[in-house]
Amino acid sequence: MKTLYHQMGESGAEEVVCRAIEELAVRLSHCERLWHKRDIEGLRKSARSLVAISEQIGMTMLARVAGDVTRSIDQYDLAAIGATLYRLLRIGERSLVAVWDLQDLSL
Repeated sequence: MKTLYHQMGESGAEEVVCRAIEELAVRLSHCERLWHKRDIEGLRKSARSLVAISEQIGMTMLARVAGDVTRSIDQYDLAAIGATLYRLLRIGERSLVAVWDLQDLSL
């Protein structure tokens, strides 16, 4: 995120980060719904989008685990998909809370 702030300035970076955080929250929830519906192709698309969004704002662990979900889907290993997806959801929730807490401190 430091790079983003350096490249875009404070207000531009905050806008990008806020939009990205909102989108991450929506897509994480969407991934869980897709899993329950057994929409594996939709889940793959959503997980891949999480990789891109997470990388954009420097959330490398979240991006890595979303990539793990995608690889599990590519191998069609349902147990691995479920395990990595729920790991993604846990890490995603913690990451979002941490960013929201940081934003509260900067206000």
